[in-house]
Amino acid sequence: MEEQPQAHAAAAAAAARRMERLASHLRPAASQMEESPLLRGSSCRAKGAAPGFKVAILGASGGIGQPLALLMKMNPLVSVLHLYDVVNTSGVTADISHMNTGAVVRGFLGQPQLENALTGMDVVIIPAGVPRKPGMTRDDLFNINAGIVRTLCEGIAKCCPNALVNVISNPVNSTVPIAAEVFKKAGTYDPKRLLGVTTLDVVRANTFVAEVLGLDPRDVNVPVVGGHAGVTILPLLSQVNPPCSFTSEEISYLTSRIQNGGTEVVEAKAGAGSATLSMAYAAAKFADACLRGLRGDAGIVECSYVASQVTELPFFASKVRLGRCGIEEILSLGPLTESERAGLEKAKKELAESIQKGVAFISK
Repeated sequence: MEEQPQAHAAAAAAAARRMERLASHLRPAASQMEESPLLRGSSCRAKGAAPGFKVAILGASGGIGQPLALLMKMNPLVSVLHLYDVVNTSGVTADISHMNTGAVVRGFLGQPQLENALTGMDVVIIPAGVPRKPGMTRDDLFNINAGIVRTLCEGIAKCCPNALVNVISNPVNSTVPIAAEVFKKAGTYDPKRLLGVTTLDVVRANTFVAEVLGLDPRDVNVPVVGGHAGVTILPLLSQVNPPCSFTSEEISYLTSRIQNGGTEVVEAKAGAGSATLSMAYAAAKFADACLRGLRGDAGIVECSYVASQVTELPFFASKVRLGRCGIEEILSLGPLTESERAGLEKAKKELAESIQKGVAFISK
């Protein structure tokens, strides 16, 4: 009989703890986000969540960052999702955290919290920066976004030097070399773990080619090599899977549309933004491939802008095989048509200038 009051007391204490956790969600967020009970790991660890990887999104409140956070929260390979930005992270974190998927979401606001956002991460995705606006070239973005990427990569070098880093911030042709130079200065550079995200070019190529062929775009795979801007984007239409042939007019149309896909969206949005939703989809698709590679899945091949010896340039986008260490193998370009070889020479000329611009920014 004496055990019954003790059991009631224990149940009451457990109920009180549950009510305290529930009440913590209704309190105003603390000025330092990680100090809030809502975001402290001890009180928000999801019970029953499958083991997985820790992923950070830097720039999580932006046009790409928010839908990317949504998609990564849905990924069953993600166990912990850190959202970092210099504004509005609290709201995005609260919103995303209500999704009943396994990943635990924590938010971090501003430079003082960057290190906490990065510590212990397996994959860091960087969409931070300003978007393109009508009339803006990718070079117009350079000075602002270059400084942002430098600061974030300095944090990565300090807090999670072994993380896989996916760079989205434009101009990717320059920001990936910037990241490499930052990591070199810190003594943490591993070229196998630094990847520029060019998946949107592949996604667009698959979609546009499928429209011409009358196929489901999910059944089409177009290798896109070179870089991630204008003429540096080189779709290898001779290597489309399933195998097919195009007229010269179709090749011209498809190449131009793939290269100018970003401009098409910027102009269609008429000042209201750039390609944020399709970019988030492409970034989530690429991040999922990286996570499956880290897990040890075989045959994970994606196009990415990486340190490369495929050409004489130090960085180049081509097919890479992903694995437990990041990049396991960089695949060759394969046979090219005469027009693709001509396109390659144009791409290399512009890429060389973009790469040098990134290196020079850190050397200043």
